[in-house]
Amino acid sequence: MRFIRDIYAECRAAGRPAISYEFFTPKTPEGDRALREKTVPALCQFKPDYCSVTYGAGGSTREKTFSMVDALQRQHGVTTMAHLTCVGSTRPQIEEIVAQARALGIKNLLALRGDPPDGSSEFKKVEGGFEFAFQLVELIRRMGGFSIGVAGFPEGHVACKEGAIVDWKRLKAKIDGGADFVVTQLFFDNRDFFEFRDYLTARLGVTVPIVPGILPILSGKQVRKFTQLCGSRLPISLLVQLDDLGDDDAAATEFGIDYAAKQCEELLRQGVPGLHFYTLNKAHSTLRILDRLGLKSA
Repeated sequence: MRFIRDIYAECRAAGRPAISYEFFTPKTPEGDRALREKTVPALCQFKPDYCSVTYGAGGSTREKTFSMVDALQRQHGVTTMAHLTCVGSTRPQIEEIVAQARALGIKNLLALRGDPPDGSSEFKKVEGGFEFAFQLVELIRRMGGFSIGVAGFPEGHVACKEGAIVDWKRLKAKIDGGADFVVTQLFFDNRDFFEFRDYLTARLGVTVPIVPGILPILSGKQVRKFTQLCGSRLPISLLVQLDDLGDDDAAATEFGIDYAAKQCEELLRQGVPGLHFYTLNKAHSTLRILDRLGLKSA
């Protein structure tokens, strides 16, 4: 398997965007079968540059995460990145987890502070653990053998009370600690992404790839829930259109495909190094968007 930093470098040299998908570990056997037997084959037949698999709150899905990464790499031959968080683990435990990832042939990790475990309202550092993602980045870099990604927040992290600029400076610390690329939180106004990117590159001197994360809307109710949890903003014009669609999820999905495709078209015109799709373990919308962009080729 390849290092994702090399994938971005090769795509840049070839003059094309890197395309990647994110999956989450299902909570039910039915969801697991649907993901493995339907979604993953449908999306991977079009040769993504890489995939990523999320890590449950408090590390609750670590074994499932690593198992899915291993399956994607062995069965589908696609480079896959495992998410890793600081939540609920001491430094020695994190070192053990990183060593386990290496033993499985995982070469790419997305280093995250992580969300609090279920039932907790805020992040709490465990004794002997890490409080900030940059500490996790530095540990992985010292252990060696991985390409490291980190999360970026175009509107600022929801937990950063000091504002977006402070959050972006903290992102710079993660990059300085050894991160090779940034994948952003979902957003629905490209102006937020461009302001974020331009501040990082022009003001802070960031040179690593900054990759927009795209969420195709599947329903009005769902996207409202997601944005409330992560602190992303739904533009007024978008809210009006979602209100007009009401509870018609089929219509909302079609609208979401069109909206995300237009987002991507503008982002690509502005030279983004890739597009990272939050698939929600569904293939339909992402494939339709790639087809519209002329990026879906077997």
